[in-house]
Amino acid sequence: MAGQDEQAQIEQALAGDVNAFNALVLAYQDQVYSVTYRIMGEPASAADATQEAFISAFRKLNTYRGGSFKSWLLRIATNTCYDTLRYHKRRPAIAFDDMVSEDYDDGPPIPDEALTPEQAAQNTELSAAIQGCIQDLGDDQRVVLVMSDVEGYSYQEIAEAVGAQLGTIKSRLSRARTAVRRCLQAFQELLPSEYRLGNDD
Repeated sequence: MAGQDEQAQIEQALAGDVNAFNALVLAYQDQVYSVTYRIMGEPASAADATQEAFISAFRKLNTYRGGSFKSWLLRIATNTCYDTLRYHKRRPAIAFDDMVSEDYDDGPPIPDEALTPEQAAQNTELSAAIQGCIQDLGDDQRVVLVMSDVEGYSYQEIAEAVGAQLGTIKSRLSRARTAVRRCLQAFQELLPSEYRLGNDD
């Protein structure tokens, strides 16, 4: 979405134009769903979190102070997931085969014509393995890992989003990365050689 068009739609939405906000929803719904899916781990919960995030964003639109609207929106989505997980005090129980859904936009990669069928299948398996390892993390670690390594937030932005100290964020992220690396050792045959673990990382 072009910056000027987006800003105009934000201003129109602030003035009460629901259609303008719906245009923003259409522009960002796939990206928001991608984040909520990685955190929640299954399509239904991710869809619920995405819907709730947009409702929350509409209600809080007057708190948007400029800058990246996408980042502002994704922070709301992340907080929505985090609050939901804390409320339920449990992780969604999902089968490994369901880690990458056919309905998930960022699920199995579209086969590259340059890839053999075996390579395409391996890429799909690797995507499922990574998502499975992320889903095995505790809620706090999973949220921090997705925000940092998937969405690219800074430590400070993550700390502000989840309401934790900077040192806590760094510690959670370190433990999460270590846990995912260890988890992926079971799938080393799927990893490119440069990403396979040696005796020391």
